[in-house]
Amino acid sequence: MTKPIPRLEVQNWTQRVKEKALELGFDKVGIRRVERLDKRNRLEEWLAGGNQGEMQWMARNPERRLDLSQLFPQARSVITLAVNYYTPIIHSESASHGKISRYAWGKDYHLVLRGRLRHLADWMLETSPASWGLAYCDTGPLMEKAWAHLSGMGWIGKHSNLITREMGSWLFLAEMLTDLELEYDQESKNYCGTCHRCIDVCPTRAIVAPYVVDARRCIAYLTIELRGPIPREFRALIGTRIFGCDDCQDVCPWNRFSQPSQELEFYPDPHNRAPVLTQLMSLTKSEFQERFRRSPIRRAGYSGFLRNVAVALGNSGDPRSIPALQVATGHPEPLVRQHAPLLRLG
Repeated sequence: MTKPIPRLEVQNWTQRVKEKALELGFDKVGIRRVERLDKRNRLEEWLAGGNQGEMQWMARNPERRLDLSQLFPQARSVITLAVNYYTPIIHSESASHGKISRYAWGKDYHLVLRGRLRHLADWMLETSPASWGLAYCDTGPLMEKAWAHLSGMGWIGKHSNLITREMGSWLFLAEMLTDLELEYDQESKNYCGTCHRCIDVCPTRAIVAPYVVDARRCIAYLTIELRGPIPREFRALIGTRIFGCDDCQDVCPWNRFSQPSQELEFYPDPHNRAPVLTQLMSLTKSEFQERFRRSPIRRAGYSGFLRNVAVALGNSGDPRSIPALQVATGHPEPLVRQHAPLLRLG
């Protein structure tokens, strides 16, 4: 069992950890004592409703998500870290260009944050050799937004994203579990109030109740996580979005406080912000893998991504899309052929 640290040393060590995290490029840090998450997180209720869709890993042993001692029995503290990825560039509204979620405009955040986590973990081991821990960046059974809320980083909005008062919601999260006893932050208040803009703007009505998102209706899920056909009822509603959707965050009043990210790796790659749809349909599998090898877009997979492009081409209403749609109708990937509609003009 970890030996308790004197209070003065706890305060000093906590301050050093936070300073080091900020020095490494994290924009916000919060710390919380490890405890079992309570019923407010409604994970079991959400899963029982089937809201996870095909993301079956979320339903696998949910108790591990609620009780971190099952991941790391020695864990005493959760260090939650955030990095701002906002870039002050607007989405293209051109019907001939695909819309990609802002988080995927630049380099894959996993690659960026893992490096910083590794440096922080190494520093902690060198500075306090008796300590040990685990690091996560959207990779393990850990409810990131819940811990960010509990550690005072911000609150979970009605669209289910974390919102901070200082930077809005354009944030990537990472965590470290450590066996060190530290000084803990207070849980954040919720400042959504009576606002429901995110609920009203959702094209597919995926926010079925405040704080409840049905992934099966969410464009981010449909264009990224779903591996099979997109239900016909949602195809026209997707518009020209080919990877994710930012609508609920774009309208959030708290994002008026967003500040440009200091991380240049998150600024748009020319290939990622607003690619020409007709050019994408001609991508080969090897070209897709090379073009998006350091991008979150590879998550959709080759056939899934071109499936999205076929839907967007059909929704564009642009006669110039006809040759590309003809390519889609004869594409070697069955999933792509299945989503090549007749062009909707007008």
